[in-house]
Amino acid sequence: MQIPIKRAIERVPGGMMVVPLALGAIIATLFPTTPKFFGSFTGALFTGSLPILAVFYVCMGASIDFKATPYILKKGGTLLATKVGIAALLGIVVGQFLGEAPVAAGVFAGLSTLAIVAAMNDTNGGLYMALMGQYGEPRDVGAYTVMTLESGPFLTMVTLGVAGLSAFEWPVLVGAILPLLVGMLIGNLDREMREFLSRAIPVMIPFFAFALGAGLDLTKVWQAGLLGLGLGVAVVVITGTALFLADRAIGGSGVAGVAAASTAGNAAAVPAIVAANNPAYADAAPAATILVSACVIVTAILVPPVTAWVARRFGPARLNTTA
Repeated sequence: MQIPIKRAIERVPGGMMVVPLALGAIIATLFPTTPKFFGSFTGALFTGSLPILAVFYVCMGASIDFKATPYILKKGGTLLATKVGIAALLGIVVGQFLGEAPVAAGVFAGLSTLAIVAAMNDTNGGLYMALMGQYGEPRDVGAYTVMTLESGPFLTMVTLGVAGLSAFEWPVLVGAILPLLVGMLIGNLDREMREFLSRAIPVMIPFFAFALGAGLDLTKVWQAGLLGLGLGVAVVVITGTALFLADRAIGGSGVAGVAAASTAGNAAAVPAIVAANNPAYADAAPAATILVSACVIVTAILVPPVTAWVARRFGPARLNTTA
């Protein structure tokens, strides 16, 4: 007898990230002593998100090819710079009002500069590549090899520092990107290692997602409900508009830009990593994790139909003979 567990999870937008995260949060909320009770490897599975993420970023780096074509560098570099630039601009503006701490009360309770930057910074690569496979060109899919540099906490840390908030010592910044760089080096020195390590990327996601969820208290999730929805819509509208215009500016149709206007599932891990490296963000991290997780779901639902509409209106020649 076979039960289609994987298919069921994948029916949920961002399911491989969201479902394990929700499961970990439910256990942590209803049975908070579980890690301590079992200890050993079971306890480590509840509390080991950072080591798992370190391995994840090595594998992610291995998938990046140094020999990307000029087109891929141009397209991917433009989308990367635009996405990160928007996050940095918002971080600077919002950081002047909120600083490192989250909003304490009211409709915006839990919102923080950390949540905004983490939600805006990183694109859902699987979603982007799937949409480009349907509405774009093969080389547009390859542009994500450059955009994978968004992955991880490094650019979020840099953005927070640029925003004038609590800075990070240079060893911390280097340490945040070093696993990715090591993976890139290994993957480009040996194609077989690239193939070997790349296969582990999707496998690692549910494990670090579960560990992250185990650090959440679901009694506070309701506070992020509408706020999470609003932040997700803001990611699509704000970054989508900027990315569309940037893509058009370099001769693209704009479809790739809109397809990149999402939040990556692994972005939900960034607040915890940032807080682990700078205690100034400790209060903001739990709510930020919930908000960014909500953005993963909201953007995964909104981006596909918006991309389809843009493809019909502005798409490449195979979809629009006037293009």
